[in-house]
Amino acid sequence: MSNDINSKVARNIINTVGANGIPPQYGFQFFTAGLDPYLSIIDEEYLSTFIKEGGSTFKMVVGTYGGGKTHFLYSVRDIAWINNFVVSYVPLSPKQSPFHQLDLVYKAIVRGLWPPLTADELLSGYEQGIVSFIRSWFSARYKEFIARGFSNNELEDQLSDHLDNIYGVESLSFDKAVKSAFRSLMCNEEEKFIQICQWLTGDGYDRHIHGHFGILQRVDKTTAFPLIRSLVQWVRQIGYSGLVILLDEAERVPSLSTKQRELHLNNLREIIDECGHTAFQSVMIFYAVPDENFLEGRTQIYEALKQRLATIFDAFNPTGVRIELERLSIEPISFLLEVGNKLKQIYEIAYDCKLDHQLSSETISLVAKSAYDQRYGDIGYKRLFVQNVIKAFHILKNAGKLPTFEDLE
Repeated sequence: MSNDINSKVARNIINTVGANGIPPQYGFQFFTAGLDPYLSIIDEEYLSTFIKEGGSTFKMVVGTYGGGKTHFLYSVRDIAWINNFVVSYVPLSPKQSPFHQLDLVYKAIVRGLWPPLTADELLSGYEQGIVSFIRSWFSARYKEFIARGFSNNELEDQLSDHLDNIYGVESLSFDKAVKSAFRSLMCNEEEKFIQICQWLTGDGYDRHIHGHFGILQRVDKTTAFPLIRSLVQWVRQIGYSGLVILLDEAERVPSLSTKQRELHLNNLREIIDECGHTAFQSVMIFYAVPDENFLEGRTQIYEALKQRLATIFDAFNPTGVRIELERLSIEPISFLLEVGNKLKQIYEIAYDCKLDHQLSSETISLVAKSAYDQRYGDIGYKRLFVQNVIKAFHILKNAGKLPTFEDLE
């Protein structure tokens, strides 16, 4: 590990995990445990084969709050990047991206876009979203043609030819928008670029401004699905394997009205069904939820969804839909001990110290037992463990003694 991680990265991991119990965008992989069986199947059965070849699928990830859903989704993100997929990580929130309003979900998807990034690019503060994505697209093509020896006079023709080779995008407005945004960067017309991106991000439609570029539709609930399909078609056209969408229910969903709940469930059913259509190619969608309570009901839509989400994903049934993070092959205490020992190594790099081996082993065991004993509480025992084990390491480093249960409360 010491060859892969420096003190700055290690300190950020310890600070993020210790403060909030959540994984950092980079560094989570250094304390991942127990996920290999799931991740290997996702890679071998889907991302390196089926999805890359034009398939599409939907998976629902079930895990309590603090049960490792975000960590799992970040792990999928890295596998997707290795396979040259564009990824959109979307923390669904009741106010900004409620699932019963698909136009807002579309906005969240385009704002969460990431091209495949190296560790250095991710750590540099790369800004998510379609605006940065289009800038990266233009920059990559520009550098490619320069490297191939084209002169400045030939560059415009090459870049234009690149755009002319993009076809088969369902939404004409989306097609016009991304191509016009690219051309505005070719011509150094920043104001036009920002105007076009305003529509692409769903931040407004002005017929006089956007109509000039051939953008004739608003982003609303009627255009959301065609725009999501168009987004996938476009990223494939410009050289990526496809799109992986990671939908993360990061907050507890407040009580919804009957109409909102029906829309939520109907949109979810439509997305699952969309993954079976030939027009929706090279896309994999993960929807992470804390539980399955939203499926409780007796109407036709509830039953239709239950049937679609009934099968369990595992090594024996990779076509299963539900990925249950509490069904890891590793025993819970063993899982916590493995995570704890990995975090200990990161902690020692972060603080340039060496914790006493015997005391740190006893400390990790103590915290693991304490956290697991509270597994039926409001906070997931995995989150509780990582927060408390970091606190315990601080006590061990500063006081040189084994923490007590009182110290950890």
